[in-house]
Amino acid sequence: MTAPYDPGDREKVVAKLPAELRKELKVRAAEVDTDIQDAVTHGVEAWRKSKSRGRPLVDTTGGTSFATYLPTGLYDKLKRDCKARGISYNQGIAQSIRLWLNEHPSPRPTPQRVTGARRVIFGNQKGGVGKTSVSAGVAQALAESGRRTLLIDFDPQGHLTKQFGHPLIDINEPSLAKHMLGEVKDGALADLLVPIKGGDFEDHLWLLPACKDAFLLDAKLATSRFVRVKETALEKALEPLEHDFDFIVVDCPPSLGYSMDTAIYYCRTRDGESEGTSGIVIPVLSEDSSADAYDMLEEQIEDLTADLDVAISQLGFVVNMYDSRKGYVATSSLDEWKKVGEPPVLAVVPELKDQREAVRVKAPLLAHAPYCEQAEAMRSIARRISG
Repeated sequence: MTAPYDPGDREKVVAKLPAELRKELKVRAAEVDTDIQDAVTHGVEAWRKSKSRGRPLVDTTGGTSFATYLPTGLYDKLKRDCKARGISYNQGIAQSIRLWLNEHPSPRPTPQRVTGARRVIFGNQKGGVGKTSVSAGVAQALAESGRRTLLIDFDPQGHLTKQFGHPLIDINEPSLAKHMLGEVKDGALADLLVPIKGGDFEDHLWLLPACKDAFLLDAKLATSRFVRVKETALEKALEPLEHDFDFIVVDCPPSLGYSMDTAIYYCRTRDGESEGTSGIVIPVLSEDSSADAYDMLEEQIEDLTADLDVAISQLGFVVNMYDSRKGYVATSSLDEWKKVGEPPVLAVVPELKDQREAVRVKAPLLAHAPYCEQAEAMRSIARRISG
């Protein structure tokens, strides 16, 4: 579980590192299921123990800001060692990271999937729990770790699309909803994808924007003759894209209608797919109304699995916007989420200004504040659902 650091235990450290080294660190940390700050800590400790003055220099040309957290006092020790070895602090951090990378080689590539992309939906019938911010952050973290990721705005309100600074698709243009209903005569769904720029996830993350006609999807699915089994509509529309991506992440609508049925069906465990490969993540708040909403979502999942004889993996809860200063209601509710056991609590995301600021400036969180506690929480969730 990810939680804010105790300032008494760790201190923030800022260095200048080249983009390729930063990216390699983030990818490797994800591959071996380690927090970035722990990887850097282990690297620094190993570097200090090595006592080597002749370690090859790391090219730090063009370095940009990199921040992490080290145990209090460790950075001062590193600086003293750097001075004794006649190198800069930035070089000391860079060599420490390179040492950790060398000692933790990339694991073997996983066998090629036979079922296409892994499919993770973020859903909760209750609005305002942060489905959009969590799904966006986790998609960025997956892409940052080298996985080709498609993020789908499946909420008719289009908050995800707007947060990235993109307009909603016009009601008269081709859209995901129209593809689901068989209303597109020319053009492929892939034509609608928008690359998301910025951060170390660039070239690995794409957005499928929302459309203004998505409010009509439930009503149209109810009467559509194009899809014989309504629940399969989303899967049929997305099927042509699956082999182009490692992960498809869906920001779901806050509803229990046909649209949500199609999303739940889409993340089912397919034939030949291990349990937990795909599934649903449930963002919640530490308060009672989230628990009530989850009860309704769970009933919907149970009805769907019984009616269609499918298995749906509940990958876990994300307790979002947590602030222990809110007192007993918040702390006791968090305890109740942890007591559920299965599905587990994947992370506790603190209530901080970084996400709100990112939304305000229409920038991805992991580009706007890549080393904030919320960003680290998103990476933790990404590691847990992709492991």
